[in-house]
Amino acid sequence: MTDTFTLAPFLDPTAFAIVGGGTLLATVLRTAFADLGRAIAALPTLTRRRFDATPLVDQIAALGRIARRHGVVALDRSVIADPDLAAAIAAIVDGRAPAEVEELLRHARRARIDRHVAAADVWAGMAELAPAMGMVGTLVGLVAMFVKMQDPSAIGTAMAVALLATLYGALLANLVAAPIAARLRRQARGEAMERLRLEAPLVALAIREQPRPATFAKLAEVDAA
Repeated sequence: MTDTFTLAPFLDPTAFAIVGGGTLLATVLRTAFADLGRAIAALPTLTRRRFDATPLVDQIAALGRIARRHGVVALDRSVIADPDLAAAIAAIVDGRAPAEVEELLRHARRARIDRHVAAADVWAGMAELAPAMGMVGTLVGLVAMFVKMQDPSAIGTAMAVALLATLYGALLANLVAAPIAARLRRQARGEAMERLRLEAPLVALAIREQPRPATFAKLAEVDAA
């Protein structure tokens, strides 16, 4: 009868606690709580499709048609889910200069990139910490093994902790944390490039809907009357 392969020898709660708990504790100690929250909240985005700005570009075109027919104030009643687009439209309705609208969009895009990079950096940091925690577990196991040299039955358990801690650290770094960090960075770059497509049509809308000097003159005449 041939022996069947089993994962039982590769499962050790002590080694897992040292590597997993140590990596988590070190990550918490070195990371701001806001960035930790972003890193956890970013996990569901890994299964989403690549960000595509085409629906937002189409919405900007539709908003432009509404402004042309009913006036720019009518855009206040429009439902806009995207926060960057909503902020830009609000600035246009308020009569902000096109340059201000453009700067608002750039600032929002940079802030979004910073948030995404911060989340990716948390996972990249875990990828760096996990092998180090694996080495810590290896040293703990070796110390336990040397302490129990006179008890042959206990040497195997201590050696298992030493070897499996290194294995867990490598797996956690290279199969979990590093791939997550790489995918988050790739998504951040893709979304940043796509959001560049929003600037030109929104600035054009701001130029078209900018209050005319004649409008201000007419308002002044009404106030004077």
